[in-house]
Amino acid sequence: METTATKHPIIIIKDLYKSFGKNTVLNGFNLILNEGENVVVMGKSGSGKSVMAKCVIGLETPDSGTISVMNEEINTLKQEVIDELRTEIGFLFQGSALYDSMSVRENLEFPLRRHTKKFGTIKDTTPLVLEALESVGLASAINLMPNELSGGMKRRIALARTLILKPKIILYDEPTTGLDPITAKEIIVLMKSIQEKYNTSSIIITHDVDCAKAIANRMILLIDGINYIEGTYKNLKKSIDPKVQAFFK
Repeated sequence: METTATKHPIIIIKDLYKSFGKNTVLNGFNLILNEGENVVVMGKSGSGKSVMAKCVIGLETPDSGTISVMNEEINTLKQEVIDELRTEIGFLFQGSALYDSMSVRENLEFPLRRHTKKFGTIKDTTPLVLEALESVGLASAINLMPNELSGGMKRRIALARTLILKPKIILYDEPTTGLDPITAKEIIVLMKSIQEKYNTSSIIITHDVDCAKAIANRMILLIDGINYIEGTYKNLKKSIDPKVQAFFK
């Protein structure tokens, strides 16, 4: 997945700064995500990758800079408008973030009941729940509880919960972390099939070089708070810059 046709930008991040006390994690970061594109962001732990993603969905407020999502500037929007915009942005959290006290069905029903403006009041959620679960190959798990699921199954269910709102954008935060190699490959295949089926645009935050190689149209290395270098997997792997080489060893 090395190339993508020229398309319109769906996310534009410009000169993003964010500090926590004296610790500056984003120091003028820039990113453009085009429609139908997968952009992988790699960086060391604590480099600001997840902070950047949380700024995109309004969970963190940047110190300065602008973020445009589908032609809407996040910084200028009222909270109710941000909440509505979030229905177009799926976020797959690193730890899956399923509600332990809810069944799989209830976990998937939760966003439907919360965002009634997009779908209206739905009396029978079963068709939408099953459609999302079938997309990740786990329709049979509809009545299970999270503690009955393996790590890979939890990741799939969390992805199904993301898909149920039919978002145009998906932000993946370490989608293969903590999974065995076989399950990680299954998740990568699933991510690719979801992009093809739903034509999603995605930012993938990962340390997994195999994941980046398989799914990235473009890669960005976040180093020292900036987009230090970007390009295709092949181009970055050929770099002689020691900071870049460190990611491919």
